[in-house]
Amino acid sequence: MNSMEEKIYRASPAVQLVLNTLISHSKVGIMIPIPQYPLYTASIALFNGTVVPYYLDESKGWGLSTEELERSIQKARSEGVEVRALCLINPGNPTGQCLAWDNMKEIVAFCKQERLVLLADEVYQTNIYTAERPFHSFKKVVKSLGSEYDNFELISFHSISKGMVGECGRRGGYFECTNIDSKVLEQFYKIASISLCPPVQGQLLVGLMTNPPQPGDASYDLYQQETTSIFESLKRRAEQLAIALNKLEGVSCNAAEGAMYLFPTITLSAGAVAAAKAAGKQPDELYCLDLLNETGVCVVPGSGFLQKEGTWHFRSTFLAPEEQMEEFAQSLSRFHAKFINKYR
Repeated sequence: MNSMEEKIYRASPAVQLVLNTLISHSKVGIMIPIPQYPLYTASIALFNGTVVPYYLDESKGWGLSTEELERSIQKARSEGVEVRALCLINPGNPTGQCLAWDNMKEIVAFCKQERLVLLADEVYQTNIYTAERPFHSFKKVVKSLGSEYDNFELISFHSISKGMVGECGRRGGYFECTNIDSKVLEQFYKIASISLCPPVQGQLLVGLMTNPPQPGDASYDLYQQETTSIFESLKRRAEQLAIALNKLEGVSCNAAEGAMYLFPTITLSAGAVAAAKAAGKQPDELYCLDLLNETGVCVVPGSGFLQKEGTWHFRSTFLAPEEQMEEFAQSLSRFHAKFINKYR
């Protein structure tokens, strides 16, 4: 096993570095989940690769089936695409799901069978809100499978920018390479060396995240108090917002198992779809822009993350201060009723 702490200030440049190294021509394919975090489609396009989409199943809590993975890779190969890697975001962004242990084992077996490098985006691993679906790292899963997987190629990404340390403010990150050939690691170091060192604050916080205070340390009690308080508040906000969203007409929202987002599906009328088309916008984009203009609340349309044709979504964080969540929910409810009635 080889480990590497990248000279970067967050995990996003690490993802770009790995994709840049993997993609050597336009027919190199990278499998990515849909809905997806736009970093992946944008980076693959930048490096002139091919996106190989696979769809998460909203009806099953944004679950992932190996049947869907097989459909996706076979379609790509039939079109002459050389699929080299499978990317997973766990816990999910924008969908907030967390993969089950058995499902992860199936995914690892799929990658082994298809000779794919597994890219595990695990930056939300401390944002887990349900005891029924705990976080497991893909490295842990691979190591549990025995000697047959001793050469399994895995690259794992983590960041302080999420979780309890950075809270989407401070930036710092790294990636770890497991069973990656030394010649490939040399290329990683070569590309990374183009960049300057990350800011001191980022380096310090990565150190704090990977080596937190231990029992008996002077700062242990305060660290536990602060991180626990942040976590419990995020969990309450996630539950409160999901309840509020599910009360809206034509809106259905899975609970957040992890991460910092809810990704509700919204049913929009033919009138709203026609109005969006006349304005040169996607229907969920029209909804989100009207929401912003009327209430000052900013959510991101699902069309920005890609989604199944004919469905509409938006992504909302639950990062607003807890004392503002009730006001936020009420503003959203008033706007939603007005929007639905306008285009009914």
